[in-house]
Amino acid sequence: MTGQRYKELLGVSQDSACRAVFDEYSAYVYTIVYNRASGASREDIEECVSDIFADVFFSYDPLADESSDMRAFIGTVAKRQATDLYRRTSRRSEQTAYLDEEEMAMIPSEHDTEAENEQAELSRVLAERIKELGEPDSTIVIQRYYFDRSSGEIADFLSMSPPAVRMRLKRALKRLGKLLEGTGIAL
Repeated sequence: MTGQRYKELLGVSQDSACRAVFDEYSAYVYTIVYNRASGASREDIEECVSDIFADVFFSYDPLADESSDMRAFIGTVAKRQATDLYRRTSRRSEQTAYLDEEEMAMIPSEHDTEAENEQAELSRVLAERIKELGEPDSTIVIQRYYFDRSSGEIADFLSMSPPAVRMRLKRALKRLGKLLEGTGIAL
């Protein structure tokens, strides 16, 4: 795209001019940034491409270069911005400290991963055993203990009477206890 064409598009609307430049040169700019800033994250590359087009839109003077192609100007801006990105990301990687497993074990964590894994495994086993109860018992247990619904609410949901729901829940919990004894989990 020449400076003259860009100037014409600016006369129509700034948005159409910016869109036309972006559509024509986005792949070119992305390629420059990707090749020059190796090791940068995808987000950093995309942010750099956005910054390049912002610089082009704010600094390109179509009156100064009406007959020349914008490609050279855009390429120069892209190469400079990509080099700056490379310097920033390489500085970050140089400051990265590498720790061995012993040092990592000494760093305190906010999360108790072992306990979280045990809890997840317990939840999985419990959900499987509840499912083994069959319908409507599994639904009654889930509605009561996961969703904290009353016997009346569950009865309405399942078209049963509240006393029937309570009796089925009592029997389902006994059966669930027996199912869980086999896995070493007690209610």
